[in-house]
Amino acid sequence: MRDLPDDDQWICDRRRAIGERIREERERQNLTQDAVWLAARISRGTYQRVEYGEEVTLGTLLRIAAVFGVPLADLVR
Repeated sequence: MRDLPDDDQWICDRRRAIGERIREERERQNLTQDAVWLAARISRGTYQRVEYGEEVTLGTLLRIAAVFGVPLADLVR
């Protein structure tokens, strides 16, 4: 079993990396933020928080992965 680092900066770094991968996938598919949040049935603000790497729910990430047609694991690896 691994010990966690003393601070939570690693969590912020991981969330930012996930948000960046989601933005990259959106751009790869030539989609706008509006198209994604509307298709995922989430709010604009929620989607923006995802791309900015802020705290979001697993359900939100699953919705976005479904809209992109990719496994969630591809976005959070």
